[in-house]
Amino acid sequence: MKNSKTVFSGYNPDNAKNFLYTPNSADIQKEAIMLRHTQSIRPSVGDKHKIGLLLIDAQRDFCHPEGSLYVAGRSGVGAIEDSKRISEFIYNNLEQITNIIATLDTHYPWQIFFSNFWVKKNTGEAINPHTLIDVEEKSGRNYLVNKDLGGNILCEVEPHPAVSGILNVPPSWLINQCIHYCSQLANPAQGRSKYTLYLWPLHCLMSSVGHTLVGVIHEAMLFHAFIRSSQSQFEIKGGHPLTENYSIVQPEVLTRFDGKMLAERNVKFLKHLLEHDIVVIGGQASSHCVASSIDDILLEILANDKTLAEKVYILRDCTSAVVVPGADFTDQAEAALARFEAHGMHIV
Repeated sequence: MKNSKTVFSGYNPDNAKNFLYTPNSADIQKEAIMLRHTQSIRPSVGDKHKIGLLLIDAQRDFCHPEGSLYVAGRSGVGAIEDSKRISEFIYNNLEQITNIIATLDTHYPWQIFFSNFWVKKNTGEAINPHTLIDVEEKSGRNYLVNKDLGGNILCEVEPHPAVSGILNVPPSWLINQCIHYCSQLANPAQGRSKYTLYLWPLHCLMSSVGHTLVGVIHEAMLFHAFIRSSQSQFEIKGGHPLTENYSIVQPEVLTRFDGKMLAERNVKFLKHLLEHDIVVIGGQASSHCVASSIDDILLEILANDKTLAEKVYILRDCTSAVVVPGADFTDQAEAALARFEAHGMHIV
């Protein structure tokens, strides 16, 4: 891609470290419109080749140590440095990027992947985050258990009593659905990776500061929008209480235990994305939402035209893996990148 020299005058790379940095949209608009006229920068709608930049979950909770689920990577400064490089990639390629699409991981207080959704059976005691929920079979029945990251059973669990009331379903229905959900994760649909339900701390709660885009990335997106007369695009994911949604394309589980549909694929988004001539991808985290999203994009490509994989470019230095106490997902992230490259996608 041909580099541009145009950068918002207020850009400061050190702001990538500032959890509360918020850009001044009026200043950005004024400067961008002036530069658009003085430098004769064309609107993106006239681009001969459509280049889409997909930024996955570049939100404060993931990208700052003050966030509730900071993606530090092994370096400890992974997402901070990623945010700086993403911003500069936008500035360096203002006249080549047609559309910028940002996904927003969006959650509510009671969801199946949060530790507060679960309690110890019979005692009602709290369950810790960064542990697992799994299904065990004993004496002909399935039951839900909490495990440590080594796979050792800690206790039997059940959904918090409040959840059935919130969802307006009987407790027995909810338990059956949770057993079905965990079983589906262990035996996923064709092409998806199997895993055990991982419990996260609360993060990216709707309307919280942590839910919003990192300031320097939001700033660069606004500058692009005004200087190229292009509408910034946002895709919301993750709000269903009974399924994870790492991927922007679809939730982890689509069905209920009774055979009815639980959730649906985001077919409209996938179609729009693949209409671009080039798709460039960065964001957080390479081990989870980035990997899951690209896996689902790849599944769609392989089902239709495998040569389309060649239009995807993954910015390796604009994404990091989750590394938390007791769990380092870097190897999984590297394996995913190798898998994508093997299918023809470009790691750049």
